[in-house]
Formats: sequence, structure tokens, C-alpha cells
Amino acid sequence: MLRWTEIESRAVQFQKQWKNCIGDERQEAQTFEKDLMNVFGVDFRDGLHEYQIRLKDGSIGYIDYLIPGKILIEMKSKGKSLTRAYSQAMDYIHALKPEEIPKLVMVCDFNKIEVYNLEKDHRYKPFKVTQLKQHVRIFGIIAGYGTTDETQTEIELNTDASYKMAKIHDALKENGYIGHNLEVYLVRLLFCLFADDTGIFEKGSFQKYISESKEDGSDLSMRIMLLFSILDTPKDQRMTNLSEELNRFRYINGHLFSEKLPPAFFDKKMRQIILECCDFNWSEISPAIFGAMFQGIMDQDKRRELGAHYTSEENIMKVIGPLFLDDLYDEFERSKNTIKELNLFHDKIANLKFLDPACGSGNFLILTYQKLRELEFEILKYLYDMGVNQQMAMINAIYTRVHINQFYGIEYEDFACEIAKVSILLMKHLMDQEVSNYFGMNIIDFPIKENASIIYGNALQLEWDDLTAGNLNYILGNPPFIGAEYQTKEQKNDMRALFGKKAKLKNLDYVASWFIKAMQVMNNNIWVKAAFVSTNSITQGEQVETLWTHLLNNDIIIDFAYKTFKWSNEAKGKAAVHCVIIGFSKAYNNSNHKYLYSSNGTLTNGKNISPYLVDAPNVIVNEARSSLGGMPKMMKGNQPTEGGFLLLSSEEKEELLSKDPKAEQWIKRFMGAREFIQGKERYCLWFADADIREVRKHPLLMKRIENVREMRLASSDAGTRKKADTPWLFRETNNPEKSLVVPATSSEKRRYIPIGYVDQSVILSNAVLTVPDGDLVLYALLTSNVHMAWMRVVAGRLKSDYRYSAFIVYNTFPFPKLEDNMKLKLEKTAGNILKARELYSDWTLGDLYDDTIMPPELRRAHIANDRVVWETYGKIWNITSEEDCIAYLMKRYKELTQEN
Repeated sequence: MLRWTEIESRAVQFQKQWKNCIGDERQEAQTFEKDLMNVFGVDFRDGLHEYQIRLKDGSIGYIDYLIPGKILIEMKSKGKSLTRAYSQAMDYIHALKPEEIPKLVMVCDFNKIEVYNLEKDHRYKPFKVTQLKQHVRIFGIIAGYGTTDETQTEIELNTDASYKMAKIHDALKENGYIGHNLEVYLVRLLFCLFADDTGIFEKGSFQKYISESKEDGSDLSMRIMLLFSILDTPKDQRMTNLSEELNRFRYINGHLFSEKLPPAFFDKKMRQIILECCDFNWSEISPAIFGAMFQGIMDQDKRRELGAHYTSEENIMKVIGPLFLDDLYDEFERSKNTIKELNLFHDKIANLKFLDPACGSGNFLILTYQKLRELEFEILKYLYDMGVNQQMAMINAIYTRVHINQFYGIEYEDFACEIAKVSILLMKHLMDQEVSNYFGMNIIDFPIKENASIIYGNALQLEWDDLTAGNLNYILGNPPFIGAEYQTKEQKNDMRALFGKKAKLKNLDYVASWFIKAMQVMNNNIWVKAAFVSTNSITQGEQVETLWTHLLNNDIIIDFAYKTFKWSNEAKGKAAVHCVIIGFSKAYNNSNHKYLYSSNGTLTNGKNISPYLVDAPNVIVNEARSSLGGMPKMMKGNQPTEGGFLLLSSEEKEELLSKDPKAEQWIKRFMGAREFIQGKERYCLWFADADIREVRKHPLLMKRIENVREMRLASSDAGTRKKADTPWLFRETNNPEKSLVVPATSSEKRRYIPIGYVDQSVILSNAVLTVPDGDLVLYALLTSNVHMAWMRVVAGRLKSDYRYSAFIVYNTFPFPKLEDNMKLKLEKTAGNILKARELYSDWTLGDLYDDTIMPPELRRAHIANDRVVWETYGKIWNITSEEDCIAYLMKRYKELTQEN
């Protein structure tokens, strides 16, 4: 088994050998695989080349290279899709015997390598063939190291790094080193650790400096303070008799070490913690996660999730890819023909300006900078290859022109600002290092000469144009999501200043303010484009009217969007938020292609993306107090507001009756959305039609009523206090003979919201909506896929669940005009649905409407009903998609509102 140093040495030779290959799968794949195995000391003959296998569909496939139980390699020619290569590799794996299934899958196009760890269900970050040395430890299994720490995933490495820094934090804090001083001290230590492993310092020099302190740690405080001072002192200003030990550390600048800090004193244990941190390979940690790392370190409540807080590259790419990066790469492909075209394109990207107005610790800016530098790197390599005089071409090629001063940020927390500045500097160093390694020249840029313009402040109170002197190109980021009920007075004032005094802000999320600020920038510069991650609530329900009326009136259009998905990371224990991504600009930037991504990433091209994130006209559905189609009134069920004293679980009901059997006359089934759908049993004490004098004879009941009275009197709500006068009654007392019931909340996984009927023996809660005595015609219309399509677009959401509303969904629905013959048809199809449900009377509605196990009789009945409902609009059954249906309904809605 080779030592890692030998493997790394062989990897360098491999990189040189394959740097300028043709990249032909047929001619070079076997030689590439042989050379790669040699890097790890593996005899190529230990594996299987062109291994024939019968796939699940019966066809024959050939695996490029397989070492059973270890690795499968699938090669493609340069420029071919690695996504397709991975799909092909997985087809092979599904056909392998269990003992042959590898732990690693590698796909490669002779330029880029992607590795998947099947055992850990993890995709490693793709890297170039010329970067193999930095990533050899991913392949520890084939080198004979097995599944050890050498094959840690990025998440595992980040978590490990976070815990090591957390140990330093805890040790310093326990000894009284706290607050701002502790924050700055930790940032400086992290910089030194990173610098020691990435070539900013001579490799290992910081570790050696720490290790040469006294074992008891008594002199370590002074040694570190001296080092911080030296790092802030230019070489020509240092004393001539400074020890070589300190003088070998380069001047850093950038104000990172300029602030004077009190000394932090160390003991033996604390010194050992620092040395353990020095043993860690910090070059494997991306600067993009430093801010999230510190968030977890400084907040002990989040310590259990260390390493889980950063925003993954995959999620950020959903924003920056369609916003600008995809277009830039397309333009790069068109510019490869001549040096002049490449230089012009290089000029363009070197002058782009980016702003993240809620940048936090800089994740979006760092990755944007990294991706722009990677694109520039490709330009430089082409310029080098096209140069007539290679030496002159090399000098020109390594002249990088994408600078961090093209990147701007605003952040409300000052410490996050500092982390962002340091992190983007370190990313710059890594990119400089990559270019240097490729061209064999040193362009490492220390002392620091430039900084990103990241300022501390309230983004909603600043003029974004002022930061870039009006030269902004792209606005991007993940502004804060804060629901109306959680907003501070200052935040509400910020929103009021932006939206105006008359705007309905009662339920609007704080994130909407960033859309308005971006719109204001676009009003001054029509070529600016923006993309934000947002809570999905701004594309649903009443928030659409409040926000998008402003935006559409200012000619803002949506260029691309991701529908609701969970914004999360790969780490365990992470919290997921239901989000959308919206890219937008002025209509003058209008493109014929509107890219709409579903929650699973499927892409569709549309003509127009509406505020509801569907391919439909820009129609905004406003709240309505009555039905546009003249349908019966829909209302909420009964709101108890009784502190739980009039509600009973099954157990409480039985206990009450065991003590007072005559109380049964006032007990009724109580049904909200959960009870209606899942068949759960709950009960209530219903005294609306009782002689309260009779109730007085029951002490247990009166005790409950007295508790309700006390609860209502103690309320801060005036309406609730008034109801203390009748404590035996719910706030509402509606109990018709028959009610058509629609649950207010229902799972997004259902194709149809379960709708049905209950009689007077059931008291409906305010968690359902009801139409008293609603007939079968109305039932048929509401349970149709036409109405469900409308609901899915305009309803609000609770996380990802549907929130049905009378004012937004029911009253605004463009009901069809019905002839008597169509009413008869609808009554029949509605009756057939109810009959199909009766065949499964022991099933709950939740079971019946689980789309996976929905009974075939019920499904057929619904499909038949859907056809008839669609006919009522004068349409035959030829609708091709739900989007087509929505486009038609939006058109009808617009016509109906104009008529009224």
C-alpha cells in the first residue's frame, strides 16, 4: 500500500501527462484508466475492462472499468454529458451482483472528474483532471485505505472542522475571553490555520510556530500576539533583528490583523487543542462555509448541527446559473473563434458588478466569485493555447482580471460582514493558486490589495445604487424570511416606507421588501437583473396582490423561477424551509424563453411566468367577499376560543360520562380538517340549543364553563373578552342540517382535496370551510380537477400543504354558467363519486385520496366528473396540461372581474 505522499507525487505526474490529451473515449480510455490505477498502486489487471453485463431491460452493456466492490469508472469523450454517463453507470450497478456493487462511481470526460460515494450516498464536488492531487484521498478505498477518515465527505469534513474550532471557542470563553474580542480572535486563528495549509504561509510554519511554544502553554499567548502584530507589519517596516521564525510570515494587510486585541492566555490543555487544529487539513474546507461554521460555533444551541448551516453549492447554483452563469458560458462558447472575441468577452466579465443585499457571511458572493474566476480560467487557457509566441501568451494568460472589488454586499450583522470579507479573500487565494499551478507561475496576491465592498447596515434603508455608482449588473441572494407576526416594529416601518401607507401589509412577509428595493434599482437602470430565494408565500394567496401589483405596475417580469421546494443541505439534522426562487427584470430585457423549474428540477419553457409561478398571463387574483359565479356563501366552521375546556378527547369524554352520564345529551362529534380527513375522534360540549338552567345542575360542566369565562376575561382581545358573557357558547354557533365540508388545510400530495358532507350531529371547527346545504352540483364543481388546478395556484400554503380560503379560492373561482342538462350530469357524476366512496366505508378520506392507493372505482368516478366539469366550460376533453387549464381560468377570471 502506497503512502499518501507517494500517491500525491504520482498524481502530479498523471496531471501533467493528461493535461493536453485529445480526450477520445475510444482511443484513450483504457490508457487513462491504467494510468489512474497506477497513481494508487493498483495493477490494472486487478479490475475488469469492457466488462460485459446484461441490463435489467435485457440489453447488453459494457462497463468501461470495474474493480468489484470498490470502483466503477465510466469514461466519455471531451464535452460529452457526465450526467448521462452517471445515469449509464447506475444502470450497470443495478444489474451487478450484490458482491460486485462498488462503493465509488467515477465518471470522467478527460477534463472533469465526478465521483459518487454510493455507501455514503454522497456526490463529491467535481474537479478537473489537473486537480487530482488535491482529491486523491477520495479514492482511499482503491488505494487500500478502506472507508476511513481519508474518504470523508465535504459535510463530514466541515462538521469535523467546526467541532475543532468550537473546542477553541469553548476553552477561551470558559476562561473569560468573550464577545467581539473572541469573535475576531477566532477569525484570525482560522485564517492562520487555512493559510498554513494553502500556501499563504510556508506549509506547516504556523503549526511549527505553535509547537515550539512551551508545553504548559504559558508563553503561547505572547507568541500568538507577536505573530498577529507581524502579520500586520510590512516587511520593510519590521525590525532588522526580528527572528527568522517570525520574519518568514508574510505581511497580510487588509486590516485583518490591525485591531488591537487583549491577550488570550493559554494552558497546557488549550495549547493541545490548537495543535489538534493544526493537524487538520484546512485546505479541504471551502471558505464558503466559514460563516456558517462560526454561526454554529458561537451559538451553542446550534452546536449539534455544526457544519449543517451553510447553503450548499447546489442550491446557490439554482440562483446564479439561470441568472447569469449559463448565459455567460453560452457566450464563451461563441467567443472561442478568435483572440479578439475572447479578449472582448474577458473585458465583459471583468466589468460585471454583483450585489447581495442580504449577504450574511457571503455564501452567494463567494460562489459567484468562484464561478466567475473558473470561467475566466477557461478563457485564459484558451488565450494561452491560441498565442503565437508562447512566452508572451503565458504572460498575458495569467493576467487575471476578475477582481473581488466587483462584488458588493450589505449585511445587518457586523461580525457576518467581517467573515464574508475574509472568506472571499481566501477564495481569491485558492483561485489564484489554481491558475498559478496550471501555468507554473506564482500570481499569489499577498499582501492584500483589494477587498470586496461589504458594508454593515440595514439594506432597506440604504440606496443600493450608491454602492456601485449605478454600474450594477446583477442582484442576488437569500433575504430574510420573517412572517408578519414575527416582524419587529423597525421592520414593519421599513416595509411601510417602501410600500406606502395604504398598502395591505398585514400578512406580507419581510422578504417582499427586497423585491421592491430591487425594482427601484431597475427603475434607474433597466438592464439590471435579479434573483432571490424567497418564502413561497409571496406567490400564494393574498400576498400576491400586495407585492406583485407593485412589481407588475413597474414593468417587472419573471425571467425564471423554481416552484416550491425544500431549501436545505445534505447534512443530518438540518432544518428545511419551503422556498421558491424568482429571477426577474424589466420587461425591456424580455426573452422569448421563460424557464420554469418544478420542485424536482424538471425544466419547462413557457411564454410567460405569472406571479403564481405558472405559465399563464399576469393576472392577479384579488380577495372577494362573495362568489364571482353567484354561488352560495362559504364560511368557516365554528371557532371555539374556549381554552380547551369545551373540547374533549375520546378519553376525556369517557371519563366525564363515567362521572356524569346525563352529560351525554350535550356532547357532539367535533370535526376539524384532521378529524375529517383522518377519521380521528374528538368531541365537544355543545350548549347552543340547551336550556342553560339544566346545565347548571351539572357541577363538572359548570366548572368547565367557569374556566372558559376566566380564560376569555384574561384575553387581550376585546372580542374574546366580550364573549365571556356567554362562556358556554363557542364564538360561532353554526350547525345547519347538512354541510358541504372543505378542509382548510390538506396535503400537497393529494390530487384532490377530500371534500364531503356531514349532518347536524357534527360540529365543524374553524379548521374547515363549509357551505350550509351545499348541493351535489356544487360538490361536483369543487371536487373537480379544474377547481383543484385553480386552488393549487391561488391558495396559500402552510409549509407545502394547501390552505384553502373562501375569499381567495372559492369566491374567485370562475364557475361556469350551467344549463339544466349540465346540472343533471353533474349531479350524477357527484353521486357516483359518493357511491364509490361508500364501497370503502371503513377507509378514511385520507386513505381514499392517497394517490398511490386510491381505489380504482373512485378514481374512475373522479375522472368522469372531471370530464363533465370541463364540458361545462364549453371545452371538450382535450386539455393537455394543468397549465393550459390555468391559462384559460385566468382569462375567464379577468373577463368576469371586468364584467363586475
